[in-house]
Amino acid sequence: MAVSKEKKSTSKAKEATTAKKTKATTKAKEEPVVTLEETEDKSENIIHQKLKTLYSLQVIDTQIDKIRVVRGELPLEVRDLEDEIEGLQTRIDNFKIEIDEYEQHLSEHKHSISQSKEMIKKYETQQQNVRNNREYESLSKEIEFQNLEIQLSEKKMKEAKISVDSKQAIIDEATAKLNDKKENLDAKKGELAEIIEETEKEEKILTAKSEKAQKQIEERLLYAYTRIRKNVRNGLAVVKVERDACGGCFSKIPPQRQMEIKLNKKIIVCEYCGRILVDNEIAQEVEIEL
Repeated sequence: MAVSKEKKSTSKAKEATTAKKTKATTKAKEEPVVTLEETEDKSENIIHQKLKTLYSLQVIDTQIDKIRVVRGELPLEVRDLEDEIEGLQTRIDNFKIEIDEYEQHLSEHKHSISQSKEMIKKYETQQQNVRNNREYESLSKEIEFQNLEIQLSEKKMKEAKISVDSKQAIIDEATAKLNDKKENLDAKKGELAEIIEETEKEEKILTAKSEKAQKQIEERLLYAYTRIRKNVRNGLAVVKVERDACGGCFSKIPPQRQMEIKLNKKIIVCEYCGRILVDNEIAQEVEIEL
């Protein structure tokens, strides 16, 4: 009886083991086997997609840069004209203040001459009633002094009139220039308003696309992209290989390096300028999609 129980127990154990093996075999058949080649292909696809997104962002940002360059020069010109106009107006106002001062001096000199002439008449009348030579000589000296005062005032009036005429000529010239600048400013402002109206909508669309592309790029790559853009003159952080050379600095790229770029196994930068390099195929894909 005990032997029979042992046989049954052994038989059940064998059945359980066989069932486990059958289940494991079925599971193994159902699950796909990941080979090394498939892993490499997956890695290449990830790098390919990263480079493609980076190049898409670069193309969009370059379009935004072009819009801002066209519009960016005009605000500077408008600002320069406004500064020039302000400077000319200040200069004209200062000259007008100087002319007013000269006019005030002319009025004072005229009044001084009038007073001197009255004093001369008074002294001449007194000379007719003098009692001795001393009084006569004293009055003569006073008359002579007043005549000198008249001559000095007339000289200063002449100088003031010359200065007024000179300042007025400068004011007339500056006013003519000011009017030309104002006309030019109005034209530039009108041109700027038209460009803003034409490009504002396009810029908003491109900015939205740029923000969307940025969200698809991992933070480390986006930081590198932004840093490179700031450090290069033309804002190109991602460039394609053109005529066996970097599309940014135009330095020659060795054949082996070009092969590595085409394989898309890793992100490669230019040894000379530090820009991220992409293959022509990726560039063409992006340009077709955009």
